[in-house]
Amino acid sequence: MSNLSVHENNIPASRVKGTAVYNFQGEHLGEIDDIVLAKHSGEAQYAIMSFGGFLGIGEDYHPVPWNQLRYDREKHGYLIDVDKDRLEGAPRYATNDEPDWNDKAYGGRLTDYWGVPPVGYI
Repeated sequence: MSNLSVHENNIPASRVKGTAVYNFQGEHLGEIDDIVLAKHSGEAQYAIMSFGGFLGIGEDYHPVPWNQLRYDREKHGYLIDVDKDRLEGAPRYATNDEPDWNDKAYGGRLTDYWGVPPVGYI
C-alpha cells in the first residue's frame, strides 16, 4: 500500500495519457501522450502532446510547458492558450525520434519558443 497523499487535485500520470487538449477558442488540438518530469525535483516539465496526422499516422509529438496547461472540468480536458498555427511551428519530434531531455540546447529551444523557463532540471 502506498503512502501517497490523496487529494482531489492529484491524478496518476497514467490517467493523464489520452486526455484531450483544447485551445481557448475551443478547438481540439490533440491529446497528452506523456509527461516529462524533472529528475531532481519531481515537478512536471512538459506535456508531450500528440498533434496532427490521422488515426496516429503522421502524428508528431510537441512538448508544451506543463505550467501552461489548465484543467477544464467541463471539457474533461486541458486548455492551453495557443492557436493551431503556433502549435504547428513549435518544436516537435516523430515517434521514433525522441529528443535527449538532458540536452541543454534542446531545452533552450523549447524555452525560447514557449517563453517559459523550465520548472526544474531538464
